[in-house]
Amino acid sequence: MERIASFQVDHNKLVPGMYLSRRDGETVTFDLRFKKPNTGDLLTNAEMHSVEHIIATLLRNSRAGDAVIYFGPMGCQTGFYFLFDSRRLSESGAVELLKEIFAAGAAFADEMPGKSPAECGNYINLDVALAKRQCACYSEIIRDWTTEKLAY
Repeated sequence: MERIASFQVDHNKLVPGMYLSRRDGETVTFDLRFKKPNTGDLLTNAEMHSVEHIIATLLRNSRAGDAVIYFGPMGCQTGFYFLFDSRRLSESGAVELLKEIFAAGAAFADEMPGKSPAECGNYINLDVALAKRQCACYSEIIRDWTTEKLAY
C-alpha cells in the first residue's frame, strides 16, 4: 500500500509550529504541531478535547467561519489539523487567523462551549483553564509565523 502523506514527514525532525500538510483541490490542511513528536511529551486527552471545543468554536464564529472545514486533534496527541477552503481563505490569511484565534483562546473568559451531556459525548473532561494554558503556549510558538515557515 502507498504510505499516506503524513507518514512521509520525518517526525524525528519535526518541532512545534504550523505546517502546510497537504492540498486536496480547494481543501488545504494545516498541521498545527503543539508538541515535539517521539518525546513522550503529549497533550492529555482533556487538553486536546478542551482546546478542540474552544478553538473550533472560535474558528467557526470568526470572520472566516465560512472557510472552516474542520479543526480537530491528531491521534498521536501532538497537535491538531485545521482544514479550510482556499477559495474563501488564503494560506497567509489562515496563518493570521490562527494567530488571532489562539490568542483569543488564551484569553477565553466564557464558559466552555458544548459542555453538557446533550452537546458532547465526553463533556466531563472539558476544562477552560487547560485549554487556555495550551492556547497561550501555542500562541507564543506561532506569534511570528509566516507562510514561508509553513514547509516541514
